[in-house]
Amino acid sequence: MTSTADRLVEFDDVLTRYEPVFGLETHVELGTASKMFCGCATTFGAEPNTHTCPVCLGMPGSLPVANAAAIEATIKIGLALGCRIASWSRFARKNYFYPDIPKGFQTSQYDEPLCVAGHLDVEVDGTTHRVEIERVHLEEDTGKNLHVGGATGRIHGADHSLIDFNRAGIPLVEIVTRPVPGAGALAPEVARAYVTELREILQTLGVSDVRMEQGSLRCDVNISLNPVGDLEWGTRTETKNVNSLRSVERAVRFEMRRQAAVLDGGGRVVQETRHFHEDTGSTSSGRSKEEATDYRYFPEPDLVPLAPDAEWIEKLRAELPELPAARRTRLQQEWGISATEMTWLANAGALGLVEQTVAAGATPGDARKWWLGDLARRANEAGTELAELAITPAQVAELVGLVNAGTINDGLARQVLDGVLAGQGDPAQVVEAQGLAVMGESDELVAAVDAAIAGAPDVIAKVKAGKVQALGALVGAVMKTTRGKADAPTVKRMLEERVLGS
Repeated sequence: MTSTADRLVEFDDVLTRYEPVFGLETHVELGTASKMFCGCATTFGAEPNTHTCPVCLGMPGSLPVANAAAIEATIKIGLALGCRIASWSRFARKNYFYPDIPKGFQTSQYDEPLCVAGHLDVEVDGTTHRVEIERVHLEEDTGKNLHVGGATGRIHGADHSLIDFNRAGIPLVEIVTRPVPGAGALAPEVARAYVTELREILQTLGVSDVRMEQGSLRCDVNISLNPVGDLEWGTRTETKNVNSLRSVERAVRFEMRRQAAVLDGGGRVVQETRHFHEDTGSTSSGRSKEEATDYRYFPEPDLVPLAPDAEWIEKLRAELPELPAARRTRLQQEWGISATEMTWLANAGALGLVEQTVAAGATPGDARKWWLGDLARRANEAGTELAELAITPAQVAELVGLVNAGTINDGLARQVLDGVLAGQGDPAQVVEAQGLAVMGESDELVAAVDAAIAGAPDVIAKVKAGKVQALGALVGAVMKTTRGKADAPTVKRMLEERVLGS
């Protein structure tokens, strides 16, 4: 076995000798009101073991009833991924013992899943990569083990363990890719792009809140290396429960570097599960999977098979919303922007915000300017996502309208943004409360212009000698005096009239 302390090969060097193959198993908690086989609530964050009943606790004599909303959501996911929907499917018992499995088995799907043979295309660096989907199946989630007293939150080193069964029985969809060869140096980025696109599809379908930090979307990352030119793939490792988009990329990159070091040293990669460490971006050994686990699958005797009606499936297909790729293509054409600009918007998490801002009355150019400019900078400084800023697309559209109407200029608009983000109201309210409107050709502005002229006789001499560009210094002085409230073109005109017209 290997440890996280192993020597790592430089990433670029890995690609000179090895070819990566990756695969992803993505687990999605569905956003249904009740659990998969009982009526218990699925609300996140409740007091431990308060959302439980005899069914999800596996009490003797309790009988499951399948959640129709979960089945429908799974079929929608399959349709969105271009899968074939099975005309006949059934649940099975996956038998294994672990404390968070109250029944001693997990109700899942084995050889007859609901959805098979789909794909998802993702674009990285201008190249489209097709990720084949092997299956999309429906099962129930497990409970949650809480290991107390250790430094890592894992069982090793813990004083004792607790179990919260609130999560046990929540509908869980597993989306399994086929192995993805041929990505080369882009393998980490393609893996991340796949999960990113999949997450957007799930959000669009409205089937899950896909909050990775809460565990409603989590990934197992499989990676192997084989020598360049070899047709036989190498031994894979499975890094479990990676819970952020960035970490998916980091996990693939780290395992490529670690496995290359093992192979370069004459060792062999052990087939095992591994843990990902967010703080270091490294992985460590979990448990060996050298021997295939016999889960003793057999058909669930207490649930009837699923036989989705063809008409129902076609009805669900017709009701699918516009999917992210089609939406990006449409918006790119409507807004007249390049594919690169659209990628920037998507990567920044700004696409939906810009779309809503345009719908509220702003032009696409103005909406992009503010979301990708000042607001993106503020989000970055705060270490948060754009969508989590305390400002709405409607408020950004209102801000744009005030600028375009000449009520405020860009400099004042940034002060208005500060007020809105601080919870002081809508842009117009902040403008009125703080007196931030652009100063017209008032007595105050005339006095500021006259003072600037009187205080800079050397500049006036240069302007009269033909160096008109020297007026810029006086414009700056007036803007400073008025705290940015003056309109710069108006100030420049007033200065020209007074200096060159005298």
